[in-house]
Amino acid sequence: MKTRIVAILASLLVVLSPATAARASDDPLLDRLEAVPGLTVVSETDGTGYRFFVLTYRQPADHRHPDRGSYDQRLTLLHRSETAPTVLYTSGYGLAATPRPTQTEPTALLGGNQVSVEHRFFTPSRPDPADWSDLTIRQEADDEHRIVTALKGVYSGHWIQTGGSKGGMTSVYHRRFYPDDVDGVVAYVAPNDAVNDEDRAYDHFFGTVGDKACRAALDDVQAEALRRRDTLLPRLEADAAEQGWTFDGSIGTADRSFEMTVLDTVWAFWQYSSSDDCATVPDAATATDEEIYDWVDTVAGWSFYTDQGLEYYWPYYFQAASQLGWPSLRFEHLRGLRHYPGLYTANSSLPPELRRRYDPRPMRDVDAWVRTSSERMLFVYGQNDPWSAERFTPSRHDSALFVAPGANHGAKIAGLDAADNAAATAMLFRWAGVTASLAATDAVDLPLDDMVEDRPGRG
Repeated sequence: MKTRIVAILASLLVVLSPATAARASDDPLLDRLEAVPGLTVVSETDGTGYRFFVLTYRQPADHRHPDRGSYDQRLTLLHRSETAPTVLYTSGYGLAATPRPTQTEPTALLGGNQVSVEHRFFTPSRPDPADWSDLTIRQEADDEHRIVTALKGVYSGHWIQTGGSKGGMTSVYHRRFYPDDVDGVVAYVAPNDAVNDEDRAYDHFFGTVGDKACRAALDDVQAEALRRRDTLLPRLEADAAEQGWTFDGSIGTADRSFEMTVLDTVWAFWQYSSSDDCATVPDAATATDEEIYDWVDTVAGWSFYTDQGLEYYWPYYFQAASQLGWPSLRFEHLRGLRHYPGLYTANSSLPPELRRRYDPRPMRDVDAWVRTSSERMLFVYGQNDPWSAERFTPSRHDSALFVAPGANHGAKIAGLDAADNAAATAMLFRWAGVTASLAATDAVDLPLDDMVEDRPGRG
């Protein structure tokens, strides 16, 4: 009996050791995070003026039926102050395999905290087994609503949501279903495919972007690449054999991959490049096979439309095929050169078992709500960004849309002209309940997240 009592006392001494007691009294933030039901602190990094946490949050696989399984959704938390504004950042994709501290433009402007959310079904934030019918805009909005609700018990300041490209779309959808979760939304370069079959805006964009000489050079080299299919395709097949790339799991064949990559070149050029890069476009009439092949690789990437390149993006293509929609271009200058006229769709990048029929209702609903009922929504687009061709139209309820001159898919508030920059920044500060001087006081030196995937595919 005495031995047992000694053992119990020893265990209590371990529990109440000075280190443990000090942690409990000196780290109230960690205590509050660990007290949130379903939230797990995976790791922490301390920096100058901030703390950075990798977290997971237990979510229902299907919010309509929470008893039918769950999954752990990855988050990161950039902490500055429990009373500072908190920015909810939705990338629309996955987080880095090893997340590192970065901040979005709104976070940097506000000197705020930042909660970054990995979109459901991007690994490892995927239920197992996965029922892909649970990958909808409403289910992800439900995920984010639960996260905001849980963390508002820790962060008492105003909340702002942001995201770029698909992340911007995701932020819009969250606000559609939960308009009271945050105090405002800053959506960057967010496409709005309200009517999936109506894509004239994209054809108009490619007929007017940049100058005429650059447009002609891009169209010519794109057509020339397809004309040289017999000599360029074997290069792709050789690279695939050397690199271990395969095609039969999704895109189908090397020839289909070749055509899809070439079709993507002009889109990818304007998405990531600028008018200054027009000088790098090969002259179709004089370029060698190697020059054309290498240019396509630099701009669009031959490795992308392979099983290995596409698998990570399956959740995106699934959503594009089923709810988000996708741009379909006419490619008038490529008549007679395409082998697969119906190839340029979201389903082409999915394995057969994940291909879906498009449902037009969700995007029409969101578009109508944004136009008429939404409040405190700020949209930033790039003048030379193809994804910005079909835009959301904000309501008149304390909302606005700005276009960054000459900007591509990386458009930011910082790239707006002076008057628009001032108006957008003032709007953000007002929604967040801070002044410029207070935000500057809380600022820390961290890399700025560009908020768009390096190569998400044209969709």
